[in-house]
Parts: sequence; structure tokens; C-alpha cells
Amino acid sequence: MTEEEERQLNIFEARFRHFLYQYDVLKQQNETLRQELLQKEGEIKALEARCQQTETEYANLKAARIISINDNESRDTKQRLARLVREIDKCIALLNG
Repeated sequence: MTEEEERQLNIFEARFRHFLYQYDVLKQQNETLRQELLQKEGEIKALEARCQQTETEYANLKAARIISINDNESRDTKQRLARLVREIDKCIALLNG
């Protein structure tokens, strides 16, 4: 083997070892990222469950609020609606007249 061939072989071996090293580094990074992904997916599932629970609690509170409306609040609401309807009727009459 000539000196030139030996030099090229040494360069090839050095590059090959470097590529193997880079492969191992990338393999480790990939595994780390996979673990992080699994962790984040778990966190997302937990947050989704918490969000669903909060939405359920909100719906329950809303239903309880509707049920707890007493007669005065109901009467006041009806009066406000009647007043709004009268105002709308006046506006319609002005537009027609």
C-alpha cells in the first residue's frame, strides 16, 4: 500500500469514527426528545382532564345559579324584558311613521 493510499485510509477511518460519534450523539438526543415528548403528552392529558372537570363544575354552578333565582330576580328580569320590548316597539313605530 502506498503512502497516499494509507493517508486516504486514515482520513476515511477518522471520518468514519466521527460519523459514528455523531450518530451516537444524535441517538441520545433522539431518546431524550422521545422521553420529553412522552412527558409532555402526559401533562397534556392531565390538563385536558382538569379542563374537562372545570367545565363540568362551571356547568353545574351555572345550573345551580339558574335554579337559585328567586321570584324577585325573575320578576325584575321579566320587567326589564318588557321595558326593552316597549322601547323596540316605539322605535319600530317611529321608523314606520
